[in-house]
Amino acid sequence: MGEQLLSVGIDIGTSTTQLILSRLTLENRATPFTVPRVSISRREVLYRSAIHMTPLLSDTVIDAQGVGAIVAEEYDKSGFDKSQVDTGAVIITGETARKENAREVLSALSQFAGDFVVATAGPDLESILAARGAGADQYSREHHTTVLHFDIGGGTSNLALYRNGELVSTGCLDVGGRLIKLDGAGQVTYVSPVFARAGCAAPAVGETVTPERLAPMIQTMVEALEQAAGLRPGQDRLKAFLTQGTRWRAETVPVVSFSGGVADCMRHPPEQWLAYGDIGVLLGKAIASSSAFRQVKQFQGAETIRATVVGAGSHATDLSGSTIFYREIAFPLKNLPILKLSAQEEEGTAEELSRAIRDKLNWYNDEGGLTQLALALRGDSNPNYDRIRQVACGVAEGLRPLREAGLVPVVAVEADQAKVLGQALAPLLPGPLLCLDGVGMDNGDYLDIGTPVAGGSVLPVVIKTLAFHK
Repeated sequence: MGEQLLSVGIDIGTSTTQLILSRLTLENRATPFTVPRVSISRREVLYRSAIHMTPLLSDTVIDAQGVGAIVAEEYDKSGFDKSQVDTGAVIITGETARKENAREVLSALSQFAGDFVVATAGPDLESILAARGAGADQYSREHHTTVLHFDIGGGTSNLALYRNGELVSTGCLDVGGRLIKLDGAGQVTYVSPVFARAGCAAPAVGETVTPERLAPMIQTMVEALEQAAGLRPGQDRLKAFLTQGTRWRAETVPVVSFSGGVADCMRHPPEQWLAYGDIGVLLGKAIASSSAFRQVKQFQGAETIRATVVGAGSHATDLSGSTIFYREIAFPLKNLPILKLSAQEEEGTAEELSRAIRDKLNWYNDEGGLTQLALALRGDSNPNYDRIRQVACGVAEGLRPLREAGLVPVVAVEADQAKVLGQALAPLLPGPLLCLDGVGMDNGDYLDIGTPVAGGSVLPVVIKTLAFHK
């Protein structure tokens, strides 16, 4: 049995709040005479919380105390203590990420998160976690096909397109089950402004509605999903519901899969359409009866409403590559913004590389001085010693202002060459230094690095986007 980590996933969504605890097993898959290659060999869910309605103080404010009470209660029920947690993710998803106090809620939950847990929100990460939690990536890989996964929640539908197991693109539509809320008599209590933006004749607050009255709006949302999958001509519906600030290039796909609360309503709709006080039941039924979606294969994952939280608890954490180099580092390191050079900049001479790094360091230089960050490089596929030395000289000189500011030079390389690069950097950058590999990132991403595991040979890492919608 390999080394094990306890991972938590907490998902605060538009409709529901959930917690999940998983055990991740690490295994060295390399032979005794080769470089270690440690990976996560098994992900086992140990505890699934009840599904709680997300507590809100108003349409724009999350009840932070209420969310904290839910999480504390579920920890008590699970039999695990928060001090036992090694890794995982706390995510605020969907429309809830747009609430005024989303950051404060994440801060309030940090006490339940252990020493190395991500607090993040954003449609891209949510799309990936939901797809992986439902198994869409694995299905795509095993069947050598393209799968478009829809995670349809209360406020948004997150899209993730996988081709042969590789993530191709992500997107987000303002399509969800709680865009219209109703009381037990069918009287409207809330209408999302999304419908006005999309040109839909939505009911007014206070109006009593029937399924027939809501059908045109429901159908318009379904058509937006169909266009996203390339199964309906045109882009008008898609563009009308596309979340502001996101893009999506539609292509016809052979396989689709669904998760989220609305996916539950697709498969097992309640008898009463007002069961949840919103339009989720009607939306689920409409998607299930879509002739366009029936034209393609539908993969049914193991998780629906819990897909995102399972993804957060079991799939947010990855491991660094086969080699690492670190010296005098106080782990964990959290929320390191990524500074990534262009391919052209990275291929330059030592002087050109140094100049490019220093120019971009200004992005992270405010009135308080430089910010702790991580330099991301692609790395050469098969570099010789002279090239490693050249890169080390350029990186060392470029990051020298960081070192002089009392910060730690952190370098993350996609190619497996962190150890040799770290050894070349060591005499050039005295003091704390960290190089890790097997990590692909981009500008705008953030990196969390946990305490070394597997005898210190690998690092748990989480790549994330701290994207809070306005």
